[in-house]
Amino acid sequence: MKHYLIIFFVLAGIKLTAQQRYELNSGWVCKAISEESRKGEQLSLESTALTGWMRATVPGTVLTTLLDNQKIPDPFYGMNNKHIKDVYDTGNAHYTYWFVKSFEQRAKGDEQVWLKLRGVNYRCDIYLNGKKVNLKTHEGMHLRQQYNITPLLAPDGKNRLALLVQPPDFPGAANGGQGGDGTIAKGLTTPYTAGWDWIQPIRDRNTGIWDKIFVEKTGGLNLENPHVVTLVPGKRLPSGKQEPALIRTSCEVENPLNKTVSGHLQYTLEGKVVKAAVQLKAGEKKLVKLPDFQLQNPKLWWPNGYGAHPLYTISFTFVDAAGKLADKESVQFGVREIGTRWNEHTRSRENLVNGQKIFIKGGNWIISDAMLRFSDERYDAEVRYHRDMNLNLIRIWGGAIIERPEFYQACDKYGMLVFQDFWFSGDCNGKWQDPLKKDDQWTRRQYPDDHALVLTAAADQIKMIRNHPSLAFWCGGNEITPPDDILYPLKEKILPELDGTRYFFDYSNSNDMSYNFLGGNGDGPYTIQDPKSFWSFRTYPYNSEVGSVGLGDYASLKRFIPEGNMTPPQNGQQPDSVWAYHKYIPYDHHIDPYGKAKDAKDFAMKAQLVNYEQYRALMEGFSSRMWDWYTGTIIWKTQNPWTAMRGQMYDYYLDPNACLYGLRKGSEPLHIMMNPLDSMVTIVNNGFGVVRNVMVQASLYDMEGKLQQQIQAFTEIAASTSQRTFPVNEALKKLDAKTGCFVLLKLLDARQNVLSENLYWMPAPDGKYSGLQNMKAAKLNVSSRKTGKGQLEVVLKNDAGGPVAFFNRVALVNAATGERILPAFCSDNYFTVLPGEGKSMTIEFPEEDSIPLSIEVYGWNLKSQLFPIN
Repeated sequence: MKHYLIIFFVLAGIKLTAQQRYELNSGWVCKAISEESRKGEQLSLESTALTGWMRATVPGTVLTTLLDNQKIPDPFYGMNNKHIKDVYDTGNAHYTYWFVKSFEQRAKGDEQVWLKLRGVNYRCDIYLNGKKVNLKTHEGMHLRQQYNITPLLAPDGKNRLALLVQPPDFPGAANGGQGGDGTIAKGLTTPYTAGWDWIQPIRDRNTGIWDKIFVEKTGGLNLENPHVVTLVPGKRLPSGKQEPALIRTSCEVENPLNKTVSGHLQYTLEGKVVKAAVQLKAGEKKLVKLPDFQLQNPKLWWPNGYGAHPLYTISFTFVDAAGKLADKESVQFGVREIGTRWNEHTRSRENLVNGQKIFIKGGNWIISDAMLRFSDERYDAEVRYHRDMNLNLIRIWGGAIIERPEFYQACDKYGMLVFQDFWFSGDCNGKWQDPLKKDDQWTRRQYPDDHALVLTAAADQIKMIRNHPSLAFWCGGNEITPPDDILYPLKEKILPELDGTRYFFDYSNSNDMSYNFLGGNGDGPYTIQDPKSFWSFRTYPYNSEVGSVGLGDYASLKRFIPEGNMTPPQNGQQPDSVWAYHKYIPYDHHIDPYGKAKDAKDFAMKAQLVNYEQYRALMEGFSSRMWDWYTGTIIWKTQNPWTAMRGQMYDYYLDPNACLYGLRKGSEPLHIMMNPLDSMVTIVNNGFGVVRNVMVQASLYDMEGKLQQQIQAFTEIAASTSQRTFPVNEALKKLDAKTGCFVLLKLLDARQNVLSENLYWMPAPDGKYSGLQNMKAAKLNVSSRKTGKGQLEVVLKNDAGGPVAFFNRVALVNAATGERILPAFCSDNYFTVLPGEGKSMTIEFPEEDSIPLSIEVYGWNLKSQLFPIN
C-alpha cells in the first residue's frame, strides 16, 4: 500500500501512566509455526537464538506484518487481494504464528507486575521466561486478558515473552456471501473478514495480536475496572449555573499478596476527597463502592450541535494503613444523563440528554481499518469528520468489534453519541434464508457455539468502555437478536449490574426502536434516490440504516485503481472488473443529466454532484419532519475500512468526497433549505431556544449568475422544530429558466450576518442540466495565509464580469509531489462563487515543516490550478 498517511500515523512506544504502565508495541519478531519446531518454553528464553525471524507489527495482524515486510502485495490496491492465500484454502497452520518480544522489568518488595492484553485473535498460548503463563489456551477475539507475572520475572530483569497465535477455528469459506458461508460466526470473531457487500475477504481473518499489550507495575494491590456514573436530574440548558449532579463510583480491588491489607480507596474531585475504608484478605478481590458525591455547578457534557463537551478526570488510589500508595487508576468522564422515551406520534424511540430531546443525525461505522491498523490519530481524524458533518451519533455495526477506548475518547472529545452493537448480524446469524450459507437458519440462529464465552466477553467489554460519556445505547445485534440464552442474561442481569444507565435495544431495527409499519426489513433503502423522495416518502420513523453511493473523486480513485482500469461506468453496462471488485454501486441514470461521462475523471466529478445532492436532501428531508414523522435517522454508512466505492463520506485514506460536505450542509443545527416538492423555503432549528428577528432571503440567479429576483421576509423559529416560510414557485415560473438556474437561500440575523446559506442548482424543465453543461470557463483569484501551526485561511474571489464558478473543490497538496495532505479538515468545500463575490474557508491539517505546501483548486467549469501559500 502507498503510505499516504505514514507521517501522521506513526506509532511510538508511549508511557500511559507515569512509570507504572507501558505498551509493548515495538521490537517484536515473528515466524510461522510451519517454519519453527521449537516450543514456547524454549522460544521464551533469552538464551534462545531467533535467527531469520521477521520483524512483526504489534498491535497488528499476520497480514499486516506480511505487508509491512513486503511479503504480500497491498490487498487494498487493484485486484491484489485475489493473489493472497486465503486461510480457508490453506488451513489454519498457514497463518498460525509465533510472536516474540524481549523487555526489561523487575519487581521488589510488594511490587506486582501484570501482563495485560486487550485483544488477540483467535487463540493464543503465552510463555514467559520458559514458563507457560496461561494454563488454559485463551479463546476469543473480543476478550481482554490479565496475568500476574511477578513470579515469572527473570532475576536480572531481562525477560522474553512468546505468544503462539492461531486463526479462528472456523474461518469460513469466502464464497461471496455476507460473511461468506456464515460459519465464521461460529466463533467470537469478526464476521466481515469472510467478505461482505462492501468488502472483499481479509485473507488471514484478522489473526494476530490485534490490540494493545501492556506491562503494568503496582505497589502491591491492583485496581481494575473503575466505574463512574453521573446522574443529572431535571431538564437542563447548556448555559448558566447548573443544579448539582450526583457522582456515583466504584472500583474493583485485588490483593495478590500473601497477607491481609487494610487502607482506603479514594479519589479527589473539585478539591474534595471521597474515600471508603477497605480490608482485603490474602488473594481476595472485591468490588468497592465509594460514597456518592454531589458535584456543585457541574460542567455538563452535550452532544455535538447542542453544547460543549467538557471532561473531568479523577484518579482512584489505594493508600494502605501505612500511608503507602499501592495502586492508581485514572478515569476520564463527562457529566451527563442519557434517557429515552417512546414517541407515540412518530411511533419511535425519542432520545434525551440532560432532559432535552435530541434529534438523532447519525452515521453507521464498521471499523477504522479492515486490517486493524488502529491509531489514536486515525480515530481522532475519523470522528472529527463525523463532527464536521454536523452529526451527533455513530452506530457501531454488529459484524465488527466493540470499539476501542481510543475511539470512545475521540467521541467524548467531539460530542458524538455512540450506539454500540454486540457481535451479531442477521446475515450470519440466521435471519434470512441464504443459499450461500453452509448451515440452515435454525443452526445459524445458535451461533456462536460457545454462549458462555460470549457472555464472559460481553461483561468484560462493557467494563472496558462504560465510563465514556459518548456511549449512549447498547444493542443486541445488527438486524437480529442474540440467541435467547445470551440475550436475556445480557439484558436482564449483566448490563443492569455492570452499567445500569443506558437503554438496550434488542436489535438494530426492532419495533422498540422504530415501528415498522411499511413491512420489509425495517431499514434502508440503500440505493440512489430521487432527492424529492426524502421529502415525500414517509419511511421508518427512526431509520437505523438508510443511504447510498459515496464514490471518491479522481484523486481518490487513482490511489487504488490501476490506470488501465480507469474506465468510467456507463448506465446499464457492466463496470470494469476492478470497479466491480471494489464494490461499485451503480450511479446509473443519475450521472446522465449532467452529460455522459467522457472519462473516469469526468465521471468522478459528476458523481460528486450526485453525492452532494443525495446527502444534503436526505438530511433535509428527515429534518423537515422531525418529531412529526421522525425522531432521527442513521446513514448507512459514513466510512469504509477498505478501498470500497460505496457508502462513505471520505475514503480509506481519509480524503473527503462531496457526500461529507452535502451532509454537513444539510445537517446544520440552524439550517435554511428549500422543499423540492412545493419550493417552500423552510428553516430547521435544532437548538433549545427560539431564534427571533431573522430574515429569510431567497435569491434567483440565471445561469450567467445575474440576479433576477429576490424575496425577503422576517420570521422566528421555535426551538427544536422546522418552520415553513414562503414558496419560490411563482418566482421560478416568472424566471422561465429554460436551461436551469440557481436558487441561493440565506438566513440573516439582525446585524445581517449569515447564519445559514444554501445554494441549489436547478435543472431545465426536461430534468437535464443543460445550463451547467454549457457554462463558460471560470477563473478565481485565490489567496491563502497561515493563521497558526497546521492552520490556513483560503479566500477565493470571482470577478464581477466573470461567469459563475460552480462547484469548486479546494485541496491542500504537497507542492513537490502533488499528493494531497491528509487528513485535511476544511470548513467548507464543493462550493460555488457567484460573479463579484468571494468565499473564505479554513483548513486544518497535521503540518510537517519539511513538506512544501500549495493550494489546489478546481471545479465544474474551473481548470485545476496550484496556488502558493502566502
